[in-house]
Amino acid sequence: MFRVGEKSVLSGENTDIRVVGEAGSGKALFVLLETTKADIILLDIGLPDISGVEIARRLRKEYPEIKILIFSVENSFKVVQSLINIGIDGFISKLQSSDDDLIVAIHSIMNGLEYFGKDIATIIYNIYVSKKKITEVTSEFTEREREIIYLCRDGLSGRQISEKLNISLRTVNTHKNNIFTKLNINSTMELVQYAMKNGIISLD
Repeated sequence: MFRVGEKSVLSGENTDIRVVGEAGSGKALFVLLETTKADIILLDIGLPDISGVEIARRLRKEYPEIKILIFSVENSFKVVQSLINIGIDGFISKLQSSDDDLIVAIHSIMNGLEYFGKDIATIIYNIYVSKKKITEVTSEFTEREREIIYLCRDGLSGRQISEKLNISLRTVNTHKNNIFTKLNINSTMELVQYAMKNGIISLD
């Protein structure tokens, strides 16, 4: 029903937009693209078979010439960051945008510009600030210290780290103490929690 409503808006007499196809799932979309040429795809995140993030990633790989405009109620920090990294052309929220916003977004993207709704733009700004913070934090560590942080993340003990890096246990402990001092923490557990919280490491 939602697709029918938006199709009616986009195909209205006052627009120069032509809807060449529609799909209710990721599988149906890629079947459609085998026989249908599209300039831009209006993509939701919550589809029944494949997530919109995975669809966007595949589109960028298989159909790099097609523009991607995300139109969804899903606007979490993690999802927006993933889509920005993939290289989408725009993102507007179903909850925060009007029919006019959608038409403006499509025209802007087809004219070579990116288009993001106000709420999405705020999230993107927060992503930028977060990345800047991560860069500032990680620049404090030496390459060896970063290696030790990752190995701590993997649950290795000090002795296991010394064996893996072929350095003495005393050297490992010295590096860990330097890390603790820089972060003003006192334990390996705090180190892992801090690194995860600030995006220095993840459990992916």
